[in-house]
Amino acid sequence: MSGASSKLAPQPVTRAVSPGGGPGAAALHPAVAALLQGCDARGGRHPWLDERRAHALERANALKLPTLRDEEWRFTDIEPLTQLRLRQAGDPPRLHAADLAPFLAPEAAARLVFVDGIPAPEFSRTSGLPDGVVLGPLAAALAGSGDGIEPHLARHAGFERELFVAVNTSHLRDGALIRIARGRACPAPIELLFISTQGGTATYPRCLLLAEAGADCTVIERHAALVDEPYLANGVVEIVAGNGARVRHVRVQQEAAGAFHIATCAVVLERDATYASHAVALGSRISRYDLNVLQQGEGAEVSLDGLTLIDSRQLADTHTLMDHARPNGRCRQTNKCIVGGAAHAVFNGKIVVRPGAQLTNSFQESRNLLLSGRARVDTKPQLEIFADDVKCAHGATVGQLDTEQLFYLTSRGLAQAHARSLLTRAFGAELIGRIPVPSIVRELEAIVMNRTAALA
Repeated sequence: MSGASSKLAPQPVTRAVSPGGGPGAAALHPAVAALLQGCDARGGRHPWLDERRAHALERANALKLPTLRDEEWRFTDIEPLTQLRLRQAGDPPRLHAADLAPFLAPEAAARLVFVDGIPAPEFSRTSGLPDGVVLGPLAAALAGSGDGIEPHLARHAGFERELFVAVNTSHLRDGALIRIARGRACPAPIELLFISTQGGTATYPRCLLLAEAGADCTVIERHAALVDEPYLANGVVEIVAGNGARVRHVRVQQEAAGAFHIATCAVVLERDATYASHAVALGSRISRYDLNVLQQGEGAEVSLDGLTLIDSRQLADTHTLMDHARPNGRCRQTNKCIVGGAAHAVFNGKIVVRPGAQLTNSFQESRNLLLSGRARVDTKPQLEIFADDVKCAHGATVGQLDTEQLFYLTSRGLAQAHARSLLTRAFGAELIGRIPVPSIVRELEAIVMNRTAALA
């Protein structure tokens, strides 16, 4: 189907549902009504999940579509998304292993592949994991007792005030489940691959990661496409790290150039847990990623790395929240944006230190590189501190490549394009080099070099 110029098909007028359950005064936005087509909260095996889906559907009916008038969306205009004629994905086309090979990490011990939101067992490998490590479709776990899932699924990614989380939860039937038992470790990464192959569709990737006390794992989450048409991927990930657990989360978003990608990741950390995030945004016409980390236990340690590389007329928006709710928390956050063409990057990072969360040490840095005169970055660091014995700071810079460094390299015989590529690669190398998956490090290094060479 054609892209942003397509018009919505006529939709039946649906009355919004107020939080109290009565009819609201405003009609539901046609774009939201289209996304909610096919939602049915009934008929599940678990009443608790039916109840959460029903509540999410109620909230999706009540919430407004975010606009530039909303503070949290004031730099990100999703009007082009509302002009699409979106439908649920049909049966995916037949694929071959070679189609997916460019997106797979050879280091992965196991992987779960979803094609247009549907598990693809022919491309997945979920056996052979160490004892106590489980990877599989969420629907399979819910077909049984669902033991251990009920306290966490649709509990941490709040849908009360977030429309796209509510829509995703309304459609919640399947997804990925990763569970690492107490004291167990998975030495090699576990990989989740979400592939889109159909234009004009909306899919709802979902993942629940439960790392019990003392567990240790690395998870790769990748979103990619085999289609060059507009579509929507609306994802939610929930991660729970128990006492002393260690979770490394590598996220690569490389959707199609005309796609829309909206995702939320909610992380809950218990006492002495460690969480390291490496989030990379490369694709999509418009993307939005909300990463919310709650330090629920004392002594948790967090590392948040974010890298955005966009050009042309892309818009990439990253919002992070580091919520220190208990004492002795530590967080280091570094976000870098490399922006070319007429692209627009947004970074909003908030650190909250709640009353009583003494001895918190939290630092945030936003560094941004503009590769053209039309490129734009909006960065907004925020600190909200309600404790008096803390160390918190933030810093932000926006600039272009250093002309003296460019002159030095070209005076040594390098072509201008090669010199720009080297300096741009060096700008992102700090974050790329910290990714704990060598094949992804090499892939990203090549992408940075190729893209910046083309923009020179």
